[in-house]
Amino acid sequence: MKTKKPQNPVDEFLSRLVSQHPQLSKQLQVIGTYIEQHRDLVGLEKIQGIANHCGVQPSAVVRFAKHFGFSGFTEMQALFRAGLSTQIAPNRSYQNRIREALAQRSQPLDSAAIADELVVGAMAGLEEVRRALPSMPLTQAVELLAHASSLWVVGARRAYPVAAYLAYALQHTNKPIQHINFTGASQSGQLRALRADDVMVAVGFAPYSDETIAAVREAKKAHVKVIAITDSLTGKLAQAADVPLIVQESSVFGFRALSSTMALAQCLFIALAYRLEIEYQPAGTTPL
Repeated sequence: MKTKKPQNPVDEFLSRLVSQHPQLSKQLQVIGTYIEQHRDLVGLEKIQGIANHCGVQPSAVVRFAKHFGFSGFTEMQALFRAGLSTQIAPNRSYQNRIREALAQRSQPLDSAAIADELVVGAMAGLEEVRRALPSMPLTQAVELLAHASSLWVVGARRAYPVAAYLAYALQHTNKPIQHINFTGASQSGQLRALRADDVMVAVGFAPYSDETIAAVREAKKAHVKVIAITDSLTGKLAQAADVPLIVQESSVFGFRALSSTMALAQCLFIALAYRLEIEYQPAGTTPL
């Protein structure tokens, strides 16, 4: 009999955070969302820095820590600092590298150096996806897709390229695909065709697109199961979804990458293709 691998203390704390998040005050919810999304930085940042990011006073961060049984911020931070040696925490070293580059450069970086930072960040993000995969409900998502009558894909703004890829790839399943791209035809008109045995895949990141959230709400009204590819378990999209798949992206000089999200989308499709035993297309046919 396989022994279940115990959660590390940081993951255990974050699980408690996610389960209690809806009951927290609005202010503590903001802090909780920041901590969930930046677990690799909490062990390094000062309390004032976290407070500034959340738009609250440091005393609110202390209240947050005490709510979860810590004596204060220092004890909570110690938990994350101890976890840094066991977590991959790719964004931590990556963020430090960016900060050092900004602080030390006496002249603008050239294109090759900027590209290098992007690649380093992408590699770090992919490692984080790999670390998180065992705890993701990927099999549950694949089973929903496999049994669906029709598949709906929605994603706007930065999430649009990922949604477009998924809509294209899922065409190889021989299931009817509806890609809601918020251009041309009326979105509400398309969504009236939703049926309870369909499944929607919604892709989105904070700040969440109003159109994507509206589409998910329509899906829930029609009793359609929703798979979300998103950035936070405490965010609007994950909270509305039946199966949330969480992915964190790196950021280069304020521009967030898509490499980790695209990799997760490909993992989802390839796992589904394997589940449905989709035949390999020989050379000369359209590649996936």
